[in-house]
Amino acid sequence: MLRIFNYFFVIFLFIFNVAFAEKINVFEFTENELSELKVRKVRGADKKTEYTLGNNENGKFIRANANNSASGLGKEIKINLNKTPFLNITWKVEKDLRGIDEESKKGHDYAARVFVVKKTGATPLSNRAMNYVFSSNKDINSYHPSPFTKKSIDYVLSTTKEHLNEWVTVKVNVKEHFKKFHDLDLEEINGVAIMADTDNSKLNSVSYYQNIYFSSN
Repeated sequence: MLRIFNYFFVIFLFIFNVAFAEKINVFEFTENELSELKVRKVRGADKKTEYTLGNNENGKFIRANANNSASGLGKEIKINLNKTPFLNITWKVEKDLRGIDEESKKGHDYAARVFVVKKTGATPLSNRAMNYVFSSNKDINSYHPSPFTKKSIDYVLSTTKEHLNEWVTVKVNVKEHFKKFHDLDLEEINGVAIMADTDNSKLNSVSYYQNIYFSSN
């Protein structure tokens, strides 16, 4: 009898935790939101990346077409990493950037990336960032500092070596990564941005983003 009780108690706790897991959406991918997001063109880039909205059976998404261009869409949002440390992303790369050296300045482009930013000073140059990328050349879980600034770490969550033109869902513990790579024990972050850029390689990429949110587990 005790075994049966323990079994059902464990099942109850699992259902309770799933039902009450906290979730904070970062992007809604609506026309109204798109008009309000901050567009950040990369210094030196000739053109901005083209972002357009769409829908599929899983909801709204945004499509990024980068043709020798570089710009991101950012949102200032405070996320409590003690409560919701996990970043969840669903994304797809339809046309990748195979063959470039992503660790070099001339090849530092990604068909899809999601920046998580912590303000650590008075200017943007002082900020620390985790740059989660959909790589065209690297393996999952590989990482390196940006060739432009050591305050931003490129971390591969997906790769077209395994998933080209396929939707992929990933999850990462942002709080742990800021501690590991920046030695910062953060309670919150200040902003999130998406970006597709090809200004260094002068190539063309096409990617999609959907369901970007933070969660408690």
